[in-house]
Amino acid sequence: MNQIMPYERLRAFTHSVFSAMGCSTTDATTATSVLLSADIRGIESHGIARLTGYVRLWEAGRINAKPTISIVHETPSTAVVDGDAGLGLVVAPFAMQVAIEKAKIAGTGWVSVRNSNHFGIAGYHAMMALEHDMTGIAMTNASALVAPTFSTERMLGTNPIAVAIPAGTQPPFVADFATTTASNGKLEILQRKGMDTPAGWVQDKEGNETNDAHILKNGGVMLPLGSDREHGSHKGYALGSIVDIFSAVLSGASYGPWAPPFPAYVPMPENMPGAGLGHFFGAMRVDAFRPADEFKAHMDNWIGRFRAATPAPGHEKVLIPGDPEREMEEQRMRAGVPVPESLVDELKGIGGKFGVEL
Repeated sequence: MNQIMPYERLRAFTHSVFSAMGCSTTDATTATSVLLSADIRGIESHGIARLTGYVRLWEAGRINAKPTISIVHETPSTAVVDGDAGLGLVVAPFAMQVAIEKAKIAGTGWVSVRNSNHFGIAGYHAMMALEHDMTGIAMTNASALVAPTFSTERMLGTNPIAVAIPAGTQPPFVADFATTTASNGKLEILQRKGMDTPAGWVQDKEGNETNDAHILKNGGVMLPLGSDREHGSHKGYALGSIVDIFSAVLSGASYGPWAPPFPAYVPMPENMPGAGLGHFFGAMRVDAFRPADEFKAHMDNWIGRFRAATPAPGHEKVLIPGDPEREMEEQRMRAGVPVPESLVDELKGIGGKFGVEL
């Protein structure tokens, strides 16, 4: 069962929790906006359900609530940002803004980040570029839960990629996806509901197919996008590897199996080659390539033609990346956000720690 909660109630609660952790008012506001953007866009796996995880990481001393975020290396169009172990929800918008400012001057801006933490949904950061008539790109490495094709060993995270492209009269194109068949957050949702996974999401520690949503606790692994070699898992493996290299090898963060785990109770890997999680951001000014109005008119034409594509039997229409999330945001900002009863109890427990009522 779900409780329907107004966005403003969740916002006030979440802001109070981040403030109680020691975040400044500005950082608490930013972190709250990023976190809840997932819930209102229908990506519950990365929304307020993650709040407990952030609190536990802070309690374990792995999140710095008052970071000094800094640029440690830069050129006119690139930069490396050190997040000082801050909330990724705060570090990532800072870095994306650096990319945008560089793009204003150089046409494009590229920023890699080290020493950060989980940054919420990638789409939020990519979409920051839209209001500047820019295309935004965001990606991050994550806890090692994913086996490469032909392996049983955890080597990569779910390593998402997001790309946001402006249009004119049409809504923007926003693609935001994990490079695995499903995100770890979706596994957690199934666990709360007591449900099995669809085929192709996970395998056990011996490399056998399974539908057990709890398999990660028993040595199992998640699978790259495509699930197996016959269905293209080598492509998902390659995509996840690219994200890991751009986000962490390039920035000086920890990569591959050494990426810091999100659960605070999981020990940190030994002999870590870098600092914290890594992210990668890009901003590209449209008018660095062609006049912005001209480009956006053609994007409208592109989107319109794809919307007009003949739907397959059993489907009403063809969607554009970003459509489901935008429609969900409109609905939930109006009608409220559904929160499972089990999560409500969890949030009340967090509130009890800080003297904050849900």
